[in-house]
Amino acid sequence: MGRPTLAPARRPPWALEEALFIDRCTRCDRCIEACPTRILVRMDGGFPGVDFSRGECTFCADCVSSCEPQALLRRDADAAPWAIVATIGEACLAVRGVECRVCGESCPEAAIRFRLQLGGVAQPVLDASGCTGCGACIGPCPTRAIAMRSDNNIPTEREA
Repeated sequence: MGRPTLAPARRPPWALEEALFIDRCTRCDRCIEACPTRILVRMDGGFPGVDFSRGECTFCADCVSSCEPQALLRRDADAAPWAIVATIGEACLAVRGVECRVCGESCPEAAIRFRLQLGGVAQPVLDASGCTGCGACIGPCPTRAIAMRSDNNIPTEREA
């Protein structure tokens, strides 16, 4: 039996495609040191990755500016930092009938709203088109019900 395959780490914003990122990154930690919100951490192999439980990405691009080998590269000012959005899982307190709106209160883009339910708890609705993937909703979630996923095939609303 071989080693288990690990899911790839969430790389810092504006990271190159994984193989090229691994090839270029020198593991110097400059991006980690430059991150004002301290969400960049050393991951497997010493490469930097994002830990949203520590906070959110403000997309300041300090990590990109500090990356001399250009493993993080922002080609133009309008380039998206990554193609991820939040998803709300079944562990969500509101989904389980317990009043909680902390993710919506934490979202700087107001991409998570709550749909009122007659005789029940308001249910979270994620506007995937408004989600920047900043991760502000992840750390405050008391049940860790929120994760980041590639924005491919993500539903724009959670049906209650």
